[in-house]
Amino acid sequence: MNYSISEELFNNLAREIEALKKERKAIILAHYYQRPEVQDVADFVGDSLQLSQQAANTDAEVIVFCGVHFMAESAAILSPDKMVLLPEPKAGCPMADMVDADGLRAYKKRVPGVQVVCYVNSSAEVKAESDICCTSSNAVKVVQSLQGDNILFIPDENLGRYAANLLGRSLQLWPGYCKTHDRLTKEDIQAVKKEHPSAKVIVHPECREDVCQEADYVGSTAGLIAFAQKSENQEFIVGTESGILHRLHQVCPEKKFYLASERLVCPNMKLTTLEKVRDSLKTLSPVVSVKEDVRIKAKAALERMLAL
Repeated sequence: MNYSISEELFNNLAREIEALKKERKAIILAHYYQRPEVQDVADFVGDSLQLSQQAANTDAEVIVFCGVHFMAESAAILSPDKMVLLPEPKAGCPMADMVDADGLRAYKKRVPGVQVVCYVNSSAEVKAESDICCTSSNAVKVVQSLQGDNILFIPDENLGRYAANLLGRSLQLWPGYCKTHDRLTKEDIQAVKKEHPSAKVIVHPECREDVCQEADYVGSTAGLIAFAQKSENQEFIVGTESGILHRLHQVCPEKKFYLASERLVCPNMKLTTLEKVRDSLKTLSPVVSVKEDVRIKAKAALERMLAL
């Protein structure tokens, strides 16, 4: 057990949360980057795409989203009849803040007819100004579904460049990045590789291009987990946020995983605690909602993605 709280406190809070969840007819969704104890009380743990699909399909009345703000917004966009709670309202995403609706509208004015592929790590307002959304799981498939070369990828230039390189296509890239993944360097990978020469290197496509080139496999969080499960290799160097290690140890207890850098910690993803999850269910707050005119336009971009 690798919790940041004692086992006794975990058990007490988990019981409280379970009772409140039944009372509120709630479901708890958690991202792989959340604290281990938060992942362990969730009904479903996944990456952005899997969580979007769960939010769209759940019959629960209340969705407690253990992630960051744009993820809870996506749930509110797809499930307007549900109450969506974000236990920690300060859990934002610096990458999402690197693009805003005004800036995107100005770009579209300068480049008429541009098709906008919007990574889900963005606000509802930005999604509403976009043609189609994507996640790290399906970015390549989404870009492939579009015709022509007049395509803008926002806001993550690392993911956009990765998709463009794989497809041999030219994309216009917005100058945004994930502060956590972008910290990882090629030298970090090489140093850990020296210590563990037989380990396979698995990294997230939000990493820099030269880091991806060092990898044996590049994929979304769900993709990295699936690769580790299927691989006959017994050791892996992991180039993504540290929270994924909890799931990797659960599904591959006999294998060894080495974090590529101790700096791979997202402070926003770690803001949610079990106490905050419990309090959120108790008070049915903080609620995340999206204005209806924005929601309808953003939903169209998300549904185009989900249809693929």
